[in-house]
Amino acid sequence: MAPRFFREIKQAFEELDEDDGVRVAIIRSEGPVFSAGLDLKEAGSILLGDGSGGGSDRTKRSPAVANEAQYRVIRELQNCFTQIERCRKPVIAAVQGKCVGGGVDLISACDIRLCAADASFSIFEAKVAIVADVGTLQRITPIVGKGMAREMAYTARFIPADRALACGLVNEIHTNPEALLAAARLMADEIAENSPLAVQGTKLVLGYSDEHTTDEGLEFVAQWNASRLRSNDLNEAMTAFLEKRPPKFTGD
Repeated sequence: MAPRFFREIKQAFEELDEDDGVRVAIIRSEGPVFSAGLDLKEAGSILLGDGSGGGSDRTKRSPAVANEAQYRVIRELQNCFTQIERCRKPVIAAVQGKCVGGGVDLISACDIRLCAADASFSIFEAKVAIVADVGTLQRITPIVGKGMAREMAYTARFIPADRALACGLVNEIHTNPEALLAAARLMADEIAENSPLAVQGTKLVLGYSDEHTTDEGLEFVAQWNASRLRSNDLNEAMTAFLEKRPPKFTGD
C-alpha cells in the first residue's frame, strides 16, 4: 500500500457511493497475497519525515508544526479507509494469502469478510514499532472480541483462516482463491437482488446502532422507516408476493 493507494481507494468508494447502478462492492486482490500492508520504503518520508511527505525543510520548522503536519497525514489516511465504512453500499472483502497491517485496517472497514483456506491475518504494526493507526484498533474488538483483538495487536502473530473463522473475523472459508471469488460474487448477487433502499438503509442503521444505545438505535430506525417506507420497491415487493413471482427492485 503506497500513499497513492489510499487516495485512490477513497476516490473509488466515493464514486461507488454515488453510482446508483452499483448495489454491492467486492474488494479483492490478484496474486498470492491479499496485502502486505504499508509500503514502508515509499512511505518512509511520511513515517520518519516532517509529516508532509518531504523532509528537506525539517530544520526550518518547529517540532510542533512538523507534528501537526504528520497528524493531518494520519487523519487523511484514516479517512480514506473510513470511506469504505461510510459508503452506502455493502462491501465484501475476499482475502487470499497473507493480509498484513494495513490489509487488516482495510478489511475491518468492510461489512463482510470471506477468505480462502490459505489466508492468514496479522496486525503487524508492533513488529515495526508502530501503533496501528488507520482503523484496526478501533474496529477489530467488536468483530473478534477483546481477548482476540489484544492477542493479535500485542503479538503481531499471523492468525490462520480457521482461527479467523472461529473468532468471527471472517464469515466463511473457501478452498482456494477461485472458489473464494465465486462465493463472494454469489453473496453479492444475493444482496443485489434485494431492495437497494432497504439494504443501504440497513447498513446505515446497523452502523448507527453500533455506536449508540439500543433505545437510540430504535428511535433512529423508527425515524428512518417513517420517512422512507413508502417506496416503489415496497409496492413491488407486495405486488410480487401477490403474483407469486420474484420482485424486481429498482431502488425507487
